[in-house]
Amino acid sequence: MSNARLMPSPICLVENVNGSLSACKDAIEFLSRIHEPVVVVSVVGLYRTGKSYLMNRLAGQQSGFALGNTIESKTKGIWMWCVAHPYKEGHTLVLLDTEGLGDVAKGDSKNDSWIFCLAVLLSSTLVYNSRGTIDNTAVEKLHYVAELAENIKIRSTEVANEEEEEEDFKFVQFFPSFTWVVRDFTLELVIEGKRVTEDEYLEFALQLKKGVSKKVSDYNLPRQCIRNYFPSPRKCFVFPSPASPENMTRLESLQERDLVPDFLEVTGRFCDHIFHNSVVKTVKGGHRVTGKLLGHLVKIYVDTISSGKVPCLDNAVVALANLENQTALQEAFKAYQIGMEKVKNKFPVGVDDISSEHQKFSSLATSEFMKRSFKDEKQEYLKKLVEKVDMYYAGLLQENVMASEKKCRDLLKNLFSDMNKWLQEGKYSQSGGYELYCRDRDTIVEHYCREPNKGVSAEAVLNEFLNERGPEANSILYTDTKLTEKDRKIQEEKEKNALLEQKYKEEEEKRIESERMMQAEKERQQDQMRQMQEKFNKELEQQQQEMDRAIESKLKEREEMLKKGFSEKVDLLDEEIANLKKEKESSGGLMKEYVVPILGAVAEILPTILNYKVLMKGLKKI
Repeated sequence: MSNARLMPSPICLVENVNGSLSACKDAIEFLSRIHEPVVVVSVVGLYRTGKSYLMNRLAGQQSGFALGNTIESKTKGIWMWCVAHPYKEGHTLVLLDTEGLGDVAKGDSKNDSWIFCLAVLLSSTLVYNSRGTIDNTAVEKLHYVAELAENIKIRSTEVANEEEEEEDFKFVQFFPSFTWVVRDFTLELVIEGKRVTEDEYLEFALQLKKGVSKKVSDYNLPRQCIRNYFPSPRKCFVFPSPASPENMTRLESLQERDLVPDFLEVTGRFCDHIFHNSVVKTVKGGHRVTGKLLGHLVKIYVDTISSGKVPCLDNAVVALANLENQTALQEAFKAYQIGMEKVKNKFPVGVDDISSEHQKFSSLATSEFMKRSFKDEKQEYLKKLVEKVDMYYAGLLQENVMASEKKCRDLLKNLFSDMNKWLQEGKYSQSGGYELYCRDRDTIVEHYCREPNKGVSAEAVLNEFLNERGPEANSILYTDTKLTEKDRKIQEEKEKNALLEQKYKEEEEKRIESERMMQAEKERQQDQMRQMQEKFNKELEQQQQEMDRAIESKLKEREEMLKKGFSEKVDLLDEEIANLKKEKESSGGLMKEYVVPILGAVAEILPTILNYKVLMKGLKKI
């Protein structure tokens, strides 16, 4: 069950005290526990226009966000309510209710601009709430839109200074969808004698006037900004008054039967639209945002504003990527460690066992990393993961060798305990003792060879042991009176050949182990290559979709301008569309510039058993 279901009522996300904004620690902490994608809906509007009621309905509750019944604005800063998404399983719906704009008690209008700016930056759907009609006064009150170009930057200041001035036409790529809600609407939806839809009513209100005078320019500015910044289609809902004037002061406590049926009908359509059409919040580049990432975003943007700087989309994504990639690295490595713990508990094991488990859990670690990481264009964090996994594996190889050596030495010590006693008792010092010694020793070696699960050092330890006992065997050979000098020479040669044969067995054991490990490593690299390619394709596809949405929106706007005869606007839109298409092509090229060389030169980031000396040490005698 999602943690989001555990939020019974809204909590403050961004506090506004004396004109100073700060992120609320408890809210950020709550978001950090939500690991599923979030659909973020912000509502903004003039104070006392009934914003909070709509948000309560989206939460499926009668009350929650403070409504109040006086002229004092009830919502200060930004309040958040996280609920399970009613239609998208595994998603959290995050509702943000913002402080009412234009509150005379605040005095500082810049504060309103930042509240509006944060609502735009954090949401996937922006709901603007107003009262009466969408006339020129209503549009002019949305002047905060015209200030977005000053309050939000796409690229970092350094890049922007090096290149041309910031192009605000690119906002459409990254900004939320836009819905205008008109409350207490009393007019007929009729324009020039023809009945129109709510959406057509909005687009009519956003139409531009022809002319170059200051008056026309001022009239067009907020409309042009809404058209430029927020992707089509823009939505509109007009609500009649919900209840009689005397009941309006207790809206929170009214039952549905006390509300105007038409109001309930529009409320239902509005909620359905938000639930079905609001998408998961993404950041620049198309990466989907979880609750945890949203918390980071809030802190990044609020801290930037509080420091007197302008929020930058690029900088936020880089900061977010570094935080998320570091977490992805830690979680992926942890998954590898937990997986390898099972095989570690079985030490000593054969090379096939340890290399196959390494291959399996290394692939799992890469997969876990790829799920969470993003914008790791130079593979900085993937390299770190590979290095950590390989170093940990090298340590496990050493531990496995040591466990094998200990088991084999202990086994030989136990098996030879009787022979050691017989040596002390002089059993092999008598005539014919060498033959007895060889017979007993060979029986013990056969017993040792039949013993299962000795690990990777069985032949090496046996070779070491036999070499250590060589002088002992030689001494018995030369003190055995039963043997002639010729017999001694023959037996001595047999001993040498036996030791050489055992040495060959040890080397063969290492060769086979090395080949198997190399093959497993090759398969692991191929798997990592495949996962890297899939990740590259996914991120490229996300970027392309982001650009396609922006281009599609611009094409719709161009068609509208063409119909109305705004030839200059059409020319400008043609240029913007061409620039977006060019950027779309270059974005794929940029990703390839980073990723493809890495895919082609795997040895640089995915060290093999051959060139990774630390791993080889694990196969050598310690």
